[in-house]
Order: sequence, then C-alpha cells, then structure tokens
Amino acid sequence: MDNIRIEISGGVRRITLNRPQSLNAITPDMHDELEAAFNQFAANADEFVCVVTGEGRAFCAGTDLKAVVASGGHRSYPDHGYAGIVERFDCPKPIIAAVNGLALGGGFELALACDLILASDEASFGLPEPLVGAVALGGGVHRLAREIGQKQALGMILTSRRVPATEGLRLGFVNEVVPASELDTAVTRWCAEILAASPMSIRASKEMVYRGLNEPSLAAALSSQEAYPAYQAWRASDDAREGPRAFAEKRKPVWQGK
Repeated sequence: MDNIRIEISGGVRRITLNRPQSLNAITPDMHDELEAAFNQFAANADEFVCVVTGEGRAFCAGTDLKAVVASGGHRSYPDHGYAGIVERFDCPKPIIAAVNGLALGGGFELALACDLILASDEASFGLPEPLVGAVALGGGVHRLAREIGQKQALGMILTSRRVPATEGLRLGFVNEVVPASELDTAVTRWCAEILAASPMSIRASKEMVYRGLNEPSLAAALSSQEAYPAYQAWRASDDAREGPRAFAEKRKPVWQGK
C-alpha cells in the first residue's frame, strides 16, 4: 500500500497513516487502502486487536483538500464510510487510536470511530470544518455529542475549537494521556491487557455495549442481548468452556478465540 503501513505481531494489527509530509491527510486512494486494511483485520481469525496511528507529528489532519480539488470536488467513500471505519458497525474486535499529534476534522472522526483513544501529551483534537465552509459528515458531530454530552460537544463544534489531549481526557473522549515518548509503551500495555482475556468475551462485550446503547431502555438491552451475534458466538465458543475449566484447575486459560 502506498499511503499506509501495516505491521502484524502477536495478534495485533498496527495501521500507520504514512503521509507525514501532508500531516497524514486522507486522499481518495487512502480511503480505499484503509477500507482494505480494516477488512483484513476483521476477517483474520489470528488478529485480535487493531491499533491505528500516524507517522510523524500528526495522527491525521483530515481530508486532503488539495486532492479533493484536483479530483473536481467529487468525493466517494468505501463501503464502511470515511477512512474505511466511520460506518464500520459490524466489527466486534477492539480498535485503538494511538493519537500521536494533530487529529483534526476527518482525523478526529477516525479516532472517535475507534473504541479507545490513547493520546500523546502533544496531541490535539478538533472539528474545524466550518472554517472552510464544510460540515463534519464523518460521524464526528454525532459521536462527540453521544460521548461527551450535547453542550460540551456543541462548544467544540460551533467554535471549531482545538482542544489538547488533557482536555480530551477531562471531557471523556480520551482514555489516557502519556508523554509522547511513552505512547508506544502505553499502547503495548493496553493491548496486553485486552489480549489477556478471551477474544470471544471481548467481542461479545464490545457488541453488547454498542448495541445495548441503541436499545430504548436498560430493560430492553438486557432482554435483547442474547440475540446479538457476538453474544451467541461467545456462548457457543470453546473459550466460554475454557475459562471456568481453567479456573477450576487453577491454571492460566488457553484462549482459542473460537
């Protein structure tokens, strides 16, 4: 791939946006590459966690407007939407954004579409689309309002204000902020903690959170959860039997992810 770099090790897929000269701004070709990379992750039974980060001093500055103008202003996104992820509602595996620098516009939307955001203390976030006569159509306005509340989200959206990682942590859309030199270490730690658990349990848990929030009430979420695909896969899995067996035998479980 020309615009991203992929590394796979120990059940973790790492996708690095690799256009540092353009602050990793996303081009039409890059959308397609990200779609393919996330599709591969979703389909590969030996990959359990995905990490997305950026090369250089930016995570992603959003859409490459020069590329849009060069294409005549026409935009078309892949099946799973902007960056191959903002409409990816069918992947129960966890995806982590490791935000190393600027995450603006579509770059912020890409990060918000991930399940966790780990940020360098040099990172900053914002939806500046109105400043160039645009609107954050990649889910940013919807996800931000759901994650941090209406008033706080509108405060960022209507002013196009850029906030530092520490404020993102306070507002609640960032999980952890670490010094820039420690970001990779923090990512490795979070991945290790996730990988210590049953992959089937992790997938069922993620799906239950997202689908449960779309139910009309807590009671409805509890009554509906047994019909969720990842829940059913977990109930029928080897992992669901291995966990209690390992506990009874006082040994470390050997997860199969199936």
